[in-house]
Amino acid sequence: MKNIISIGWNSWLKRHKESILLFDSIAAAGEIAFMLNGQWDGCNGVIMAKCDEVAVNTAVKLLEATWCYQGASKAVLDKVTTDKILRRYAMGERNFINANLRCAVLASAKLSEINLSYAKLSWADLSQANLSKADLTAADLSEANLSGADLSKAYLMRTNLTKADLQQASLKGANLSSANLSEVNLTDADLRGANLSLADLRRANFNFCNLSRANLTGAKIIESDLAFAKQ
Repeated sequence: MKNIISIGWNSWLKRHKESILLFDSIAAAGEIAFMLNGQWDGCNGVIMAKCDEVAVNTAVKLLEATWCYQGASKAVLDKVTTDKILRRYAMGERNFINANLRCAVLASAKLSEINLSYAKLSWADLSQANLSKADLTAADLSEANLSGADLSKAYLMRTNLTKADLQQASLKGANLSSANLSEVNLTDADLRGANLSLADLRRANFNFCNLSRANLTGAKIIESDLAFAKQ
C-alpha cells in the first residue's frame, strides 16, 4: 500500500512540476514570459507552471527564436554576431550570459560592466577592449587576444584563460579566484591587488608583470616563473 501511495505521489509531482525553458536571447525570454504568462528570470529563462509546447512553439516562431528545456543536452544559444552585441549593449542591455562569441572581433569595444558569464569567447579578439567591472565568471577565453584590454575590477572566477594573450592588460583589482591562467602571456600586465587565490598559473609568462598586493594564496605556480615579475 505504501509503495502504491509513493508511486501515485511521485506521478502527481511529475505532472505538476514547473518547467524552466531557455531561449536564445534575453529579449525573446521576456516576450515569451509576457505572452504565455510565465515568470521571466531576468535572463534567458522562463518558468512555466504548465508548459504547452504547441503554444511555446507558436510564440517562438513569431519571434524567430529557439528554445529548449533547462538541462537539455544541446546548447540553445546560437552564435551571436558582434554587431548584435554592440547594438544591444548600446540600447542598455548588459546580460549576455552563455553567449556564443567564439572568434568574435570586439577589439577596442567599450563593454564595461557587461555580463558575459559562461560565455564562449575562445579565440576572440578583445584587444584594447574596455571590460572593466565585467562579469566573465566561468567564461571560456582560451587563446583569446586580450592584449591591452581593461579588465580592472572584473569578475573572472573559474574563467578559462588558457594560452590567452594578456600583454599590457589591466587586471587591477580583478577577481581571478580559481581561474585557469596556464600558459597565459602576462607580460607588462597590471595585476595590482588582484585575487589569484587557487588559480592555475603554471607556465604563465610574468615578465615585468606587476603583482603588487596580489593574493596568490593556494595558487598553482612554479616559483621560477615569477623571477621577472614586479612584486
